[in-house]
Amino acid sequence: MKKLIVFDLDGTLAPSKSSLAPTTACLLRELLDIIQVAVISGGAWTQFEKQLLTDLPHDSRLANLCLLPTCGTKFFQYKDKWVELYSEDLTPEQKKKIIDALKNAEAEAGYQADNVWGSVIEDRGSQVTFSALGQQAPLAEKVKWDPEFTKRKKITAILATLIPEFSVRIGGATSIDVTKPGIDKAYGIGKLRDTLHISLKEMVYIGDALFPGGNDYPAEQIGVVSIPVKGPDDTNVVITTMLACLGSK
Repeated sequence: MKKLIVFDLDGTLAPSKSSLAPTTACLLRELLDIIQVAVISGGAWTQFEKQLLTDLPHDSRLANLCLLPTCGTKFFQYKDKWVELYSEDLTPEQKKKIIDALKNAEAEAGYQADNVWGSVIEDRGSQVTFSALGQQAPLAEKVKWDPEFTKRKKITAILATLIPEFSVRIGGATSIDVTKPGIDKAYGIGKLRDTLHISLKEMVYIGDALFPGGNDYPAEQIGVVSIPVKGPDDTNVVITTMLACLGSK
């Protein structure tokens, strides 16, 4: 019997940097009525607030929800308010090394964009995120930039030689996430196991980057049953099926 459903956010529950669709929000509300849910994403806490929480009920159901921003390097639980349980922050020296490596890898790969919207490299405290077109790029531009992940795979291969001591994962539509070594979504899932006292066999993970090098892949590697999706529409089908199997209220 499954006791915890874990989701990625961008590209899984919602389009990149966008809010939940009404259908997805409604399905999540139903899911929170009957089972514990967690969301792990490369996005910062502010992104969770904007994309996810504004469309969910602010009531007792939030006690069934755990949020793990920046690939699980932070962990929030709801106890009348959102409480941060931990944050695996990078040191200033580590951040500088990562930022320099990202700039060099982008230049070496030859994928520097002519037009960008906002910061290309963002310090998220426990994670540094590279977004090829900038943090505020229009979704239409993002989805066509690297649909087959070819460009980001080339950049991550270069990063592997420049900063091998860090975890480097392909994230949303144009992003690459860098965290401390060993800190990835598998780490976050381990924290969920230990905090909620739910075994890996009692979890299901749903994400759009469950391929080698994707930032969802560590969830599968650690041994959690994982369901790959191509976007929120696929995720809605998965949730609907789960609700039918679990017996929604």
